[in-house]
Amino acid sequence: MSDAPEYLTQEKYNELTRELEHLKTVRRKEVAENLEYAKSLGDLSENAEYQEARETQANIEDRIKKLEAMLQSAVIMKMHHTEAVDIGSTVTLQKEGGKSLVTYRIVGSEEADLDQGKLSINSPLGHALLRKRKGESLIAKTPSGEMSYKVMDIE
Repeated sequence: MSDAPEYLTQEKYNELTRELEHLKTVRRKEVAENLEYAKSLGDLSENAEYQEARETQANIEDRIKKLEAMLQSAVIMKMHHTEAVDIGSTVTLQKEGGKSLVTYRIVGSEEADLDQGKLSINSPLGHALLRKRKGESLIAKTPSGEMSYKVMDIE
């Protein structure tokens, strides 16, 4: 796991905390019960239910470890207005040569969701936006090539 902080809103932090608690208290118990039932069916080497329960158990334990590490390194983002784009900023962009505007909130990777206008700080565009000021232009190196934008507004 990376030592880099995970940037989260308070809402996302609370959601992940609830998920972790559910996995530890409810899902672990369910999987343990499924394993016991599958063991009672006999020959484990050819027991698909047992193999599936073991895989589910491994996935749950992996998710628990990931959530614990993420929550331990979490930095809670505050909504703020600054002169330059930073994590937590809401930025309005105009693509070079385009007329329409697009608005994104800069968030940590766990919260990224372009359908909701949440852009990861770790994405090519999110990274290129860091420290840019209103009126500045930038180039984001994306998998589909370089894209040019102008920062129209920062909230």
